[in-house]
Amino acid sequence: MRVELVDVALRDGLQPIVPRVPTGTKIAMMRRLHEAGIRRAEVTAFVSDSAVPQLSDAAEVLAAANALPGLDPQVLVPNPRRAAAALEAGARHLAFVLSVSEAHNRNNVRRSPKESVADFRTIVAGASEGTKFRINLGTTFDCPFEGPVPPQAALELIEDLVAIRADVEIALCDTTGRASPDRVAALFRSVFARFPNVSGWAFHGHDTYGLGVANVLAAWSSGVTVIDASVAGLGGCPFAPGATGNVATEDVVWTFQQMGIETGIDLNSLIDLAAESAVLPGALTGGRVRDALLASRRRREPAA
Repeated sequence: MRVELVDVALRDGLQPIVPRVPTGTKIAMMRRLHEAGIRRAEVTAFVSDSAVPQLSDAAEVLAAANALPGLDPQVLVPNPRRAAAALEAGARHLAFVLSVSEAHNRNNVRRSPKESVADFRTIVAGASEGTKFRINLGTTFDCPFEGPVPPQAALELIEDLVAIRADVEIALCDTTGRASPDRVAALFRSVFARFPNVSGWAFHGHDTYGLGVANVLAAWSSGVTVIDASVAGLGGCPFAPGATGNVATEDVVWTFQQMGIETGIDLNSLIDLAAESAVLPGALTGGRVRDALLASRRRREPAA
């Protein structure tokens, strides 16, 4: 069996960092991820420069990503205007973002969830043939403003989205990191049963309460084969107060390798990149495997 990992460090990981990360550093990071075996990444977002200045170089980063052989670079877009800009810049895989909770969606994209559904319809209608779509469904389990989100709310919103287009991948996102494995597994069982025509499902988790890997395994055990993660655990939603970094890619790779599940990732190369990424000025990082393996390396090195 094989799991597909989507590294989201270049978008979700870097967006909350206040000091500007040079474009060249982002591109070098992307190339290192590719060299380590990552074949799918959320490389940037086409959003307001004033809202997320860190991602104002989206077109340049996307162009570099498109040049890497075998890489599937997806870009996040919140509305039709930004989707059009992404497509004009050469995007071939759009990740449309909206939230289940009213409060978070208005805080994040200044729209109600229903208005965002209408935006998705417009984006689909305006996209060229062959454009791939993912839906990043935020606050699927919990909202930083409203608290726990009822499963029925997520199911009803997915119903509206699938009515527009079923050949999409839908990522259920634990935006705050407050979900527990039982809730993750239960919701995925529900969506598998209710929406059999959806092309694919993914899980996007945060590690705020230390349950990131546990929730990944709950999704995997339910049948999910696409997992989002971020090298060095970089991340934290600037529109979700208190949410810390994403589950670390190296933690997920190590866990699956221990289980005998193929990831296609060179863990040693990933650890090297994670160690460098963890010291980016202003970065929010997480994960445990990076420090454990680096300590193990040091113990094996001959004394000076």
